[in-house]
Amino acid sequence: MKSARFDRISSGRSRIFAISARVFCGLSLISPLGISALWAQQLSQAQQPSAPMQTEVPHQHSTAPPTPLRDLVQEAERNNPQIAASFHAWQAATNVPRQVSALPETQVTLQQFSVGSPRPFAGYTNSDFGYIGVGASQDMPYPGKRPLRAKVAEFEANSLHEQSDSMRRDVVENLQRVYFQLSYIQQTFGTLLRSDQLLSQMEQAAEARYRVGQGSQQDVLKAQLQHTKILQEIAHHHEQEGQLEAQLKQLLNRAQETPDVVTEPVSQTPVHYSAAELLQRTREQNPDVRARLEMLHREGAQVELAHKEFRPDFNLGYMYQNTDRRFRDYYMLTFSVRLPNRGRQRAELAEAEQNQERAKQDMQAEVQRVLSEVQQQYVMVQTSEEKLKIYSDGLIPQANATFQAGLAAYQSNRQDFQSLLSSFLDVLNLELEYRNELVDHESAVARLERLTGVNLP
Repeated sequence: MKSARFDRISSGRSRIFAISARVFCGLSLISPLGISALWAQQLSQAQQPSAPMQTEVPHQHSTAPPTPLRDLVQEAERNNPQIAASFHAWQAATNVPRQVSALPETQVTLQQFSVGSPRPFAGYTNSDFGYIGVGASQDMPYPGKRPLRAKVAEFEANSLHEQSDSMRRDVVENLQRVYFQLSYIQQTFGTLLRSDQLLSQMEQAAEARYRVGQGSQQDVLKAQLQHTKILQEIAHHHEQEGQLEAQLKQLLNRAQETPDVVTEPVSQTPVHYSAAELLQRTREQNPDVRARLEMLHREGAQVELAHKEFRPDFNLGYMYQNTDRRFRDYYMLTFSVRLPNRGRQRAELAEAEQNQERAKQDMQAEVQRVLSEVQQQYVMVQTSEEKLKIYSDGLIPQANATFQAGLAAYQSNRQDFQSLLSSFLDVLNLELEYRNELVDHESAVARLERLTGVNLP
């Protein structure tokens, strides 16, 4: 069975060959009357109120229904291995506090004391010094040390939990970004095909006018050149689409041989929050900032533990020594104190205090970085909204009107082909720029969602 990528490439090449064939055949059958009818039909179509920008072209590569972005996000959250790995790292860390807060292992001792000979049990029956002993001992850290060790481990586990949430948000943001770019490619492919069909009609008209002595051969060659450029752009779209499909399947943890994803058209997402509200949400909900805060708490607990390590630890032991029945048994209770090396502990305390200060500065740097990025993305979103309005309300209608006027003027032989071609390219380029700006806008919105934790409608 052919892979999805091979089918996509084969399909794209077939379309390119089919489009190319229109350039070289059928031109000799066009009469001046047919040209007039063609221009009249084209002018009638151009005067329709709907702009090319507003027409959504269905995806040309697959008949499968579009997959909503929210479904892919849920799939990625379930199946992405990076999200799963970070989740298990956090789950593993939650078991550390119980380990470090537990008492050290109890030590059990079995002794045999020989008298007069190295042989086992020598003197056991004729000396009250020979015995068999069984005992146990337990190390006991100074009160307060074990809870502090658990506290340090808990803060570290909390930091890993925030890092797990950060990884989830990173994957979702990357998924959204790739989805938007793929939607742009799939939607503009139809735009290119539609524009190529219109260009083919213009080329046929220029060819017919040249045949009757009303145009120049240069007009025909310019149309053919632009037609070839569109074919090149279509081929480039196929390459970009294949790469984006591969990235999308990687994020979804799908096999590369699975069917390609068909996207929905991208629409503009409104942002109703102010910059101040987004910055406040960032301080409260950003997982990177919260992870740094948990690490700061961890270092604070580590300083407390370093102070507590100046206190001694203890050991409690008990042993029973059994002798022969003719002698009395022995019972021994021991209590020992382990005094810390104060020079080493002072060095550990200094290290903990420096790490605490480092954690403070790291957190401040992370807060400033995230707030700066939120402000930049907010400005980008606001500027992008203004650009989209200029495109939809100004540039695109103006370009369409210019092309319609040029079309009528060229039909009546009052305008040269170069001006008409320039108007056509303005319409095409502005439509592509609008869609590209829309992708940039949605990518910036996705970035804001990742940074602030706010789900923008």
